[in-house]
Amino acid sequence: MFYTAREITDRMVKELKKKFKKLSDKERARVLASFFKTDKGQYGEGDIFIGIRNPDLKVLAKEYKDLSFSKLKKLLKSKIHEERCLALFILVKRYPKEKKKTVDFYLENLKGVNNWDLVDASAYKILGDYLIDKDKKILYRLAKSDNLWEKRVAIISTLAFIREGEFKDCLAIAEILLKDKHDLIHKAVGWMLREVGKRDLRTEERFLKKHYQNMPRTMLRYAIEKFEEQKRRVYLKGEI
Repeated sequence: MFYTAREITDRMVKELKKKFKKLSDKERARVLASFFKTDKGQYGEGDIFIGIRNPDLKVLAKEYKDLSFSKLKKLLKSKIHEERCLALFILVKRYPKEKKKTVDFYLENLKGVNNWDLVDASAYKILGDYLIDKDKKILYRLAKSDNLWEKRVAIISTLAFIREGEFKDCLAIAEILLKDKHDLIHKAVGWMLREVGKRDLRTEERFLKKHYQNMPRTMLRYAIEKFEEQKRRVYLKGEI
């Protein structure tokens, strides 16, 4: 028996739904919902978890890596966190072979990249990698957005540049985000500054000496986490 491409895709989706149901775990879902702050007024408000582990999602991503972009779009629009996460894991796998198409799709569906783990698992691997040798203006636009997740995408994407020894855009976007009010931005910026420091401590410290007194405390703590104890205390006491 022969099946059309659409019939094959529909069969894959049905199989995937069965596997999702089998892998779900109510107790784990409850823990994840609390961890990712899904209550009213919290950053993850309305996000629904069904309790599937990331290693299992990555196995599924390998198995269903050929899902159409239309099906991936439906997954990214899902209220279920794990379905959006699976779509992003698949996109990361598809990216090396379909870079432009994957990046365009990622940006068109960025609304579905709406929790910190989803940003961190995809932004630098897709958007950041693609922009290494291209104009970075889209990151500056995202950094100035009113949307928490778009701002996090902007700074986390710079990890791709940092790993190539390019720090300029990370530092410029970090400056844009210095006065941001959200803890998840403070953590993300501090993390990227720490990544800069792993490769060029002088560059990180030049930035810190200029900004540490006005930097959110969490951002500073993340940025200096790998410093030796005495130097950390000096920064935290404001005695540089």
